[in-house]
Amino acid sequence: MLRGRPERELAAWWEAEAVAAAKAHAAKEQVRVDPGAAGEPERKAGEEQPKEPTPAQPRAAEEGDARAPPRPPSTLPMYQAKPVSAQGLYPHGKSRSKNRSCKRSSDRSEEYCSPRPVTVDSSKARTSLDALKISIRQLKWKEFPFGRRLPCDIYWHGVSFHDSDIFSGLVNKFPGMTEMVRKITLSRAVRIMQNLFPEEYNFYPRSWILPDEFQLFVAQVRMVKDGDPSWKPTFIVKPDSGCQGDGIYLIKDPSDIRLAGTLQSRPAVVQEYVCKPLLIDKLKFDIRLYVLLKSLEPLEIYIAKDGLSRFCTEPYQEPHPRNLHHIFMHLTNYSLNIHSGNFVHSDSTSTGSKRTFSSILCRLSSKGVDIKKVWSDIISLVIKTVIALTPELRVFYQSDIPAGRPGPTCFQLSPGVFENVPSLVDEEVKVAVIRDTLRLMDPFKKKRESQSQQLGKPLASKEEPSESDLASASAGSAHPEAHLPSICLKQVFPKYAKQFNYLRLVDRMANLFIRFLGIKGTMKLGPTGFRTFIRNCKLSSSSLSMAAVDILYIDITRRWNSMTVDQRDSGMCLQAFVEAFFYLAQRKFKMLPLHEQVASLIDLCEYHLSLLDEKRLVCGRSATSGGRPPHSGTPQEATPAAQLAEGHPPPCTNSALKLSHSRHALS
Repeated sequence: MLRGRPERELAAWWEAEAVAAAKAHAAKEQVRVDPGAAGEPERKAGEEQPKEPTPAQPRAAEEGDARAPPRPPSTLPMYQAKPVSAQGLYPHGKSRSKNRSCKRSSDRSEEYCSPRPVTVDSSKARTSLDALKISIRQLKWKEFPFGRRLPCDIYWHGVSFHDSDIFSGLVNKFPGMTEMVRKITLSRAVRIMQNLFPEEYNFYPRSWILPDEFQLFVAQVRMVKDGDPSWKPTFIVKPDSGCQGDGIYLIKDPSDIRLAGTLQSRPAVVQEYVCKPLLIDKLKFDIRLYVLLKSLEPLEIYIAKDGLSRFCTEPYQEPHPRNLHHIFMHLTNYSLNIHSGNFVHSDSTSTGSKRTFSSILCRLSSKGVDIKKVWSDIISLVIKTVIALTPELRVFYQSDIPAGRPGPTCFQLSPGVFENVPSLVDEEVKVAVIRDTLRLMDPFKKKRESQSQQLGKPLASKEEPSESDLASASAGSAHPEAHLPSICLKQVFPKYAKQFNYLRLVDRMANLFIRFLGIKGTMKLGPTGFRTFIRNCKLSSSSLSMAAVDILYIDITRRWNSMTVDQRDSGMCLQAFVEAFFYLAQRKFKMLPLHEQVASLIDLCEYHLSLLDEKRLVCGRSATSGGRPPHSGTPQEATPAAQLAEGHPPPCTNSALKLSHSRHALS
């Protein structure tokens, strides 16, 4: 087992494995030269190959390390994996004509190749570097800690997605995720879902965004206290951009002077504080679970089977003016409690100030808690939270990686592994999570599985295969992950999609929003785009004129822009569009719950847009099949692209306008 070994021992183990592999590789393979390279015949095994001058190419480009210093000559034979994929191609589709590590046979229809190791650029992995390095070693992949001139298969960033040099491969960050997990943005996203589905999202505490809602906060607290004099709440204030417990504090009343004094300089979210939490050993603790967002479209979510629980270091007491400032009693952040004299370092998973979540479940199970119910609630909470975030993430994604342009594929493990790996408890959880995230995202996984299946098929040749072919097939069929434990990440979506798809109304609104953005790379809807949306979806009427639509756009957009710190882009953001959509749904479908009003309006919009799309498709087919071309004598018919932008269908014959759609039930 690798777990628990120091860094130098792991490095020595890895080098020993590489040397052993090199010796085995040299014993099996014959020394060959490319017949097409110099016109020479193949050399027999055991003959000394003459040295040839190497091309004048920097070593960094050959090895891929852009800034690594040159290594001193080694007396041990070094094993180098040939950079050839399972199909004999470079990762970007360019074939390699020399130095193939494949055994070819003229009597065989199959080609057995030894796939090159996956390459990982860790030059920007500042926060989870230790766990990442151990994970890459366990997978026997190739790490480039200083970057690489050639493209890598996976780029592991520590903080942000943005990197203008990446046009392919996989990146472990979604654009916009940093913004979406900020306190204010997250609260607004969950609040939209609470308006639609209050029962399903009652796990999120009542929240106020400050300073925008400070007066509302004061008024609502006063109203509740007047109705129930026995209510003595405690509130927790969390700075929007804070992390690791920075700037968090408790208050008993909105009149707290610290609250009023820091609003303008540091926006925050204030929430009701849970005054009676579950305790273990008289200490408050939290649960840190790791969630992998593998894909946005289609949505794929995985949850790690184990996590971490971080404990406070001072016995808990209910909030009182005398103990509100006791951060070691109320805040579970590791970065805070590590400075407490009571912090307990332990290599045991079930004791100390940091423990595994599985040990907490065992403790709860011994007290009669239904662990299956706990896991069911956790899965439900995770899926609902991700569903609240995905609409905005999709807007960010299409802005940074527009359709049709080169760009990487994104995935993300949340929360990020911000601390190093100081103990066996951390290593047991974090290394497994990062390693198995990489295994799930392995870009060559499908190729290896396909090759493995092909190796199991009967040989196409009638002759007996050679011993070298059998040895190659045996080596190729060995599972590269046979030495690893089972994957610790469990898929929860789309596995449970049927139970949660009804919650994805805002995702469908985001589809409408993105459709009418118009310009690739933008994130805000202009007035022309909003008018086109209203016109194409047939939402204007005698009671809602286009002038009223313009006023609606201006009022909502102006208010949302006043709450946004970044004023570089003008227009209607997604959350402003959602508010306008709610208003339109409530006008058109009265006497229904809000989520039914919104669902009905979405159905209506999708119906009219599908009619428009089919009309354009039929017109396009009619034009290409020899139908009467559009007249060009009038401006209206001379510019079909301009008509499409304004929401008008292109000119088309009467026969082409006959559609197969039946009349929608909604009007």
